[in-house]
Amino acid sequence: MKNVILGVTGSIAAYKALLLVRLLVKSGYDVKVLMTPTSKEFVAPLSFETLSKNEVHSDIISEESWNNHVDLGLWADVMIIAPATAVTLSKMASGLSDNIVVATYLSAKCPVLFAPAMDLDMWKHPATQANVEQLEGYGNQLIPVGFGELASGLVGDGRMAEPEDIFSIVQQLSKKKADLSGKKVLITAGPTQERIDPVRFISNFSTGRMGIALAEECASRGATVSLVLGPTQLTSHVAQIRIISVLSADEMFKACQEEWEDVDIAFFAAAVADYTPAAPSHEKVKKKEGELSIPLKRTTDIALTLGSMKKNEQISVGFALETSNEKFNAVEKMNKKNFDLIVLNSLKDKGAGFGHTTNKVTIFTKNGLEQSFDLKSKKDVAADIVDMTLSLIHENNSDD
Repeated sequence: MKNVILGVTGSIAAYKALLLVRLLVKSGYDVKVLMTPTSKEFVAPLSFETLSKNEVHSDIISEESWNNHVDLGLWADVMIIAPATAVTLSKMASGLSDNIVVATYLSAKCPVLFAPAMDLDMWKHPATQANVEQLEGYGNQLIPVGFGELASGLVGDGRMAEPEDIFSIVQQLSKKKADLSGKKVLITAGPTQERIDPVRFISNFSTGRMGIALAEECASRGATVSLVLGPTQLTSHVAQIRIISVLSADEMFKACQEEWEDVDIAFFAAAVADYTPAAPSHEKVKKKEGELSIPLKRTTDIALTLGSMKKNEQISVGFALETSNEKFNAVEKMNKKNFDLIVLNSLKDKGAGFGHTTNKVTIFTKNGLEQSFDLKSKKDVAADIVDMTLSLIHENNSDD
């Protein structure tokens, strides 16, 4: 990872971008700087050209030529937008490409990092937070704002991250190997819906966030990912992820079955319904006096069925959400369903389980290893799970 695009937008923090360019260039990165028209009011393009030793572009069409944002997006190994103003975050989230920074962002096929910079109230406003969440949902990486004195004189969150911190993150990305390159990964995520009648169904509170985070983590490491996704408002826009949308447990099973033969690693993160109505009605069930009983039948246990077909070289990862006897139930589930490792989280842990952006997990392996992790974002949890999976693969290979 040596080709870096730095997008600079109109903030007083633009001066920090000069220091970032210097750090990157001194470490051997080839840096091309793109500037919004407003950013030139804070820092002159000549300063960036001098430090980067590359021409700076601030218009899609200049007097000399058309600056090809598509080629720029393909050239980059990583794109950094720093500082990223509230206006820029809004444009990125909505796809409003009226400047070369956003146009290149929309064309980028590489990891995108964004470092917001704005005043305290602007940062905390629900509109800004919604844009940040949207951008993270697209697979971009937020570089958290800092706390301190702001341009307005207020003190609080909103400062652009320090150049040294951004540089450190880029270095970590550079060192991150494509350790899943050439691997085919299957991931199930989200709930299922089991139809009672045309207007009602049985389901659960799963959002699919953990499975989507896993899919994006695997894709970032070079894997070809098939994400079998139940009904949820969340999705992923990462190009390397093929999303197979399903509704019911039966549809999810059939989709997984079709993928299974060529799968190298499977993560069974979906909250699949254990039961489905035995005879769903074709007409709306009308209200009557007295109680209503709906006979249920078992759904196909996807992980158990595919686990019984698992080849020696395939790796299968399960998930257990428990409320009691957590470790016992998780390990028993791992053994029963032929998982190589299982990820346990408990509804007793604050911030874990359905509906949260965070999770707190303990991972057990078939080799007897147990490792607990602190409460983290589901994105970071996904990285831990993939790291543990790869460690197990390497351990198995060394034993052969």
